[in-house]
Amino acid sequence: MRCPALFLLVFFALDGSAGEAPRRPVHTYSIVARDSVTGDLGVAVQSHWFSVGSAVPWAEPGVGAVATQSFTEPSYGPLGLALMKAGKSAPEAMKALLSADADREVRQVAMVDAQGRAAAHTGAKCIQAAGHEVGEGFTVEANLMDQASVWPAMAKAFRSTKGDLADRLLAALRAAQAEGGDIRGKQSAAILIVKGKPSGQPWNDRLFDLRVEDSSDPLKELGRLIQLRRAYRLMDEGDGFVTASKWAEAKAAYEAAAKLAPGIWEMPFWQAVVLASSGKLNEALPLFKQVFAAEPFWKRLVPRLADVDQLPKDAALLKAIEAQ
Repeated sequence: MRCPALFLLVFFALDGSAGEAPRRPVHTYSIVARDSVTGDLGVAVQSHWFSVGSAVPWAEPGVGAVATQSFTEPSYGPLGLALMKAGKSAPEAMKALLSADADREVRQVAMVDAQGRAAAHTGAKCIQAAGHEVGEGFTVEANLMDQASVWPAMAKAFRSTKGDLADRLLAALRAAQAEGGDIRGKQSAAILIVKGKPSGQPWNDRLFDLRVEDSSDPLKELGRLIQLRRAYRLMDEGDGFVTASKWAEAKAAYEAAAKLAPGIWEMPFWQAVVLASSGKLNEALPLFKQVFAAEPFWKRLVPRLADVDQLPKDAALLKAIEAQ
């Protein structure tokens, strides 16, 4: 599939800056990967650089994922995705972008497409230790590392870790840090995962889009956020079940969410609402009591829910709830 206009855009976007100073020295380690079971596509990254998630990771459902780092050229993200969307494989898209980039030797770039074809480039002028490894459906890449064992450790961790794509991407980052990581230390991290097949509802196709902008332990915080994101996805499922009047399924989803996020009182609150709405007030009242004791303002929400039919308009029921 030939797209002359697109290739001209690539040429001018990259060659137009030839001779200019490289834009953003985001020295870091990252992984791009496709889940061979679900087809989901993702990028995860950690760096001693503020807000690495705003520069390095790019992904589009059903298209591919890109990491652009070292002396970062941000346009590799959207242009790489555009080329893959136009039918180019990840290696072909990579080759096209590098051929138009006069500063290719300071770049480190990685791509994987929706078929799992992967490619990576580490320029000769990336700061050592720098390198990459391309595996089946993934690449790992790093520069300015404490030692050259970082990216092999990432590849090993990704291959050996069980779980979903988020688990495996995070395991790769943790393995990198265990090998010393960035020689300067650590500051920010991010994870971006999209569905392997677009649904036509982009807001539902971005499964994880989490950033730790500045932290003394960004991977620990990223792990916490991943667990919270799982909990809130279960909450979303519960809300959908409530809308469909599937009370048993909603109860199960809310319970699972609450287990993942203890101390987030919104989760048991909505679980209690579901129980009360489905005639299980005796099960709901202890949950309401726990929530109101921790955060009393939730009690003020109860009559408002009844006003919009999210709780039965039953005076005795509402009085029992508010008495907790």
